[in-house]
Amino acid sequence: MNNTSETGQPFEVEFPAEGRLLGLDYGTKRVGIAISTFEQNIASPLDNYNRQSPQQDQKHFTNIITEYRCKGLVVGLPVHMSGDEGQKAREARQFGNWVSQFAEIPVCYWDERYSSAAAEEILVNMNMSRNKRKAYLDKLAAQIILQSFLDSQDRTQIPGSF
Repeated sequence: MNNTSETGQPFEVEFPAEGRLLGLDYGTKRVGIAISTFEQNIASPLDNYNRQSPQQDQKHFTNIITEYRCKGLVVGLPVHMSGDEGQKAREARQFGNWVSQFAEIPVCYWDERYSSAAAEEILVNMNMSRNKRKAYLDKLAAQIILQSFLDSQDRTQIPGSF
């Protein structure tokens, strides 16, 4: 299921230095969602969203962006260990551009290597059952991606936004 246009470009405006950011761990079936504080210093897991249709997905993300007054998106970019981008990274960019367009907020892409593994390790160390870990994994990965972005001294580093 492809919820994006093939030629979709992100909403072009300078990325905000303050205001809540929405962190997304993109997946073809499920998207992990995290939210930052207004000051952009702390990320918290928010939700796991099971994708449905382009219309339902747009409605869901619009509701969250409106409710939390999000000023920007940080989308995890699944790059290879070499740093090269493959098909999943292209899909994540298409998805991020699509959300950016309809929400009319800027998007930044952030290297998500190790985010799912780190999230899994945290949940295993909490002695969570496999089923409970599955329920938390994507939103915790989104939190890790967003917190990594918030903690970075250089928010424009590769893979960056384009």
